Amino acid sequence: MTADYALGIDPAESARLRRQSAELRPESIELLSQLGLRAGQRAIDLGCGPSGILDLLAAAVAPGGQVTGLDADPTHVALAAEYAAQHGLGNVEVLAADARHTGLATGSFDLVHARTLLVTIPSPAGVLAEMARLARPGGWVASQEPDTEHSLCYPPLPAWDRLRELLAASFQRTGADLHIGRKLPEMYRAAGLEQIGVTVHASCYPAGHSRRTLLPDLLRSLHPVIGELGLASEPELAEVDQAVRRHLADPRTLMMPHLLVVTWGRKPAGR
Repeated sequence: MTADYALGIDPAESARLRRQSAELRPESIELLSQLGLRAGQRAIDLGCGPSGILDLLAAAVAPGGQVTGLDADPTHVALAAEYAAQHGLGNVEVLAADARHTGLATGSFDLVHARTLLVTIPSPAGVLAEMARLARPGGWVASQEPDTEHSLCYPPLPAWDRLRELLAASFQRTGADLHIGRKLPEMYRAAGLEQIGVTVHASCYPAGHSRRTLLPDLLRSLHPVIGELGLASEPELAEVDQAVRRHLADPRTLMMPHLLVVTWGRKPAGR
C-alpha cells in the first residue's frame, strides 16, 4: 500500500508523522476516554507510522493487555518498533502489512484505530471493512481523519490560496479524498457498525507551533509529484512556500489547517 500513500515516503514525512503524534495527542486522549479501553484488552493502530498512538494504547490496556502497530512501510515498522523499545512499551508489537489485507484473525481486537490513514489512500472503504472485520463483536472501530474544505488563513494571502490549490491537485492524484472526514459516519454505517459517534475539532495554532506550518510542510513532501504533473515550477513553489511561511510567522495571522473528524462505531455483538 506504500505506493498508494498520497504523501510519499521519505525521512521528512516520517519526521512529520512523529511530530503529529505529539500534536494530536489531546484529541487521541479524548477519544480513548470516550471509548473506555481498559486493562487486559487488545488494540491495534493501523497505519501507525513511526509512533502513532502506540504509547496511549499501551497505557490504556495495561496491565495484561496487548497492542499491535501495523504499517505497510518497512521503514516505519522499524521506527515504530524502536519507539516502543525506547519507551519501554513491552506490550506492543509492530507488524508490516497492508491495512486492507492484514492477514490477522477476525475479531481479534477490542479497539481498531486509524489516524490520518483513510485520507491518504484510494478506496478507503476497503480499509474500513478490514477494520470492522478485525474488531471483536461488541468491540470498537475508531478513526481520526481531516476534512480540508474548511481551512482558515486571515488576513487573506493569495499564496495561501495557491498552496491549497496545488495541495488538492497533487494529493488526489492517487484517488485520495481530502473530504473524507465528513463521509466517515455514513461509511461506518455501510460497514455495519452501530452506536456511531462523531466529534469535530477545529483547532487554530499560534505562531511557533509545529502544526501551524502543516500545509506548507505537506506541500514540500509533494514537490516531486507537482513537478511530474506540471502543476507548478520550482521557482513558483519556492515563492509560494516562502510567502506562506512569512505570513504564518506573524502572530497576528489566524490559521486553521483543516477540520479533524473523529468517528467511532461499535461492531454488533452478533457479528
